[in-house]
Amino acid sequence: MCGIVGYIGKKNALPLIIEGLHKESYRGYDSSGIVIFNKNKIHYLKSVGKLEKLEEKLQGRSFSGNIGLGHNRWATHGNVTEENTHPHVDCRGNIFVVHNGIIENYQVLKKKLKAGGHKFVSQTDTEVLSHLIEQFFKGNLEEAVGKALTYVKGAYGIAVIAKEDPEKIVATRLSAPLVISLNDTGGFVASDPVAIISHSNKMIFLDNKEVAVIKKDSYMVTDLQNRKKKKLTTELSWKITDSKKGEYPHFFLKEVMEQPESVANTLRGRLIVNKGEVVLKELVSIKEKLRSIERIQILACGSAACVAKVAEYIFEEYVGIPTKVDVGSEFRYKKSVLDKKTLSIFISQSGETADTLYPLEEIKKKESLTVSVVNVVGSTLARETDAVLYINAGPEIAVLATKSFTCQLAAIVMLAVFLGRQRKLSSTIAKVIIKELSNMPCYLEKVLLLRKQINKIVEKYQKFSHFFVIGRKYNFPIALEGAIKIKESSYIQAEGIAAGELKHGPIALIDNNFPTIAIVPLDSVYEKMISNIQEIKARSGPVIAIATEGNKDIKKLADDVIYIPRTLEMLSPMLTVIPLQFFAYYMGVLKGYDVDKPRNLAKSVTVE
Repeated sequence: MCGIVGYIGKKNALPLIIEGLHKESYRGYDSSGIVIFNKNKIHYLKSVGKLEKLEEKLQGRSFSGNIGLGHNRWATHGNVTEENTHPHVDCRGNIFVVHNGIIENYQVLKKKLKAGGHKFVSQTDTEVLSHLIEQFFKGNLEEAVGKALTYVKGAYGIAVIAKEDPEKIVATRLSAPLVISLNDTGGFVASDPVAIISHSNKMIFLDNKEVAVIKKDSYMVTDLQNRKKKKLTTELSWKITDSKKGEYPHFFLKEVMEQPESVANTLRGRLIVNKGEVVLKELVSIKEKLRSIERIQILACGSAACVAKVAEYIFEEYVGIPTKVDVGSEFRYKKSVLDKKTLSIFISQSGETADTLYPLEEIKKKESLTVSVVNVVGSTLARETDAVLYINAGPEIAVLATKSFTCQLAAIVMLAVFLGRQRKLSSTIAKVIIKELSNMPCYLEKVLLLRKQINKIVEKYQKFSHFFVIGRKYNFPIALEGAIKIKESSYIQAEGIAAGELKHGPIALIDNNFPTIAIVPLDSVYEKMISNIQEIKARSGPVIAIATEGNKDIKKLADDVIYIPRTLEMLSPMLTVIPLQFFAYYMGVLKGYDVDKPRNLAKSVTVE
């Protein structure tokens, strides 16, 4: 949830760490702090608010030094105060710690440490780590960190430096991401590759309970028992410009506008249009096992869970396999029936979502085949599942999922065709799907041309404080996703509803002050949707319709209409979601909110 950046090397650490914190600011932005060592001098500064507040405090100060740590906080334990801001330090001013995660037994540890004379200044769980490491420090930092962690329960990604062992950064993780990188400039550690990719695209991803000792020209990785580990270097294809706004005022808008390109990247090299085939090289090793699958279980959270719900319709209709969707945070506490005949699919942009990751270990014990649909190369889900289907969306900086959402949908369609062709999906139908899917980047380009029209519609509705978003079948999950987006960006109460459920309670709220966004493409449930819209209009409710090009009849019923290109019913969610993304974006902007970093949210949720 929080953002960690560390550097040791030949250059001044401060600008490199601040640069990395800016790129990682989507991970947390209620406070930030930094510590820099310069021989025997320590530069240490914290600030409440976004990173710009820390930069204001840094103006006019000389913070030179070639080793340091920085942190963006997303508060979990303790209010947003300078005392609770990272880095945290021990009693002697020797050990400095930045942390992402939750120390579940911190209260027990804190009580024992206080009884031993340690003085605490914050309400955080993290401060326990600095004092616990202090207990074991005898001149060797990695040894002290290793011993301290044997007492810790919970999730952590930490980076530590010590004034009395100043030529190294020690980093370790358990259920919270950390990546390290080394180049001619020096050594880096971060929560996300995006923070350090401008210096090198070669990354070493740490696994659980691994400890990295990073020096200015070398690194070493061991387990907690100090046994050396061989690590693979992953070369990322991301471009530096991917993590910059460019001509756009917000990453949110930039990433919405990038969707034709990002979806094309997801599809590239994977479609054989004239044969109606999908080439998924990542699944070759488990291809034969996939033939025997009789059930599918999908786990995801947030927007990815809406993708999962679309997948449920697709798999059952085109693959013919019973499919069940669970949010990860609930699945962990259920007694689910899984076996060798079950395919468990994990969907996550970051590949580090804690609630999606936690069930993985239990699922693997039941010998269920596992596949992840992930964006971040080398992420934990990608490494821990039997196979990974990368969506290749590139870095997504805004907290709100946009291009990753449509790329996940594209990946799901390809996976469905792949599984379907192993069963009874005909080559004729597969060719139609694949051809239409290959046209999707062009269709997306057409929908992006609607941004000005949608902006004007938003201006018309900006004073309303409640919205329904309704849809059926494939577009019911998109109604859920649209409501999530509106809530995230504009803090308006929006509720996604299966349109047929309106009359079972929600319609009681409808009047002329309660607008509804209706997703009503020309599909198998079109007439049903029209009936639902008529129910709303009979109660004077304003309606914004997302409809198929050429449908003039909808204008007689809806107050405003947004047209999308005609496509297959199963592919329509990739188009219907774009107007909702624009609607959420412009509503948030008109209200003056930071749509890239909505309050109380973080991009990668790495705590339960």
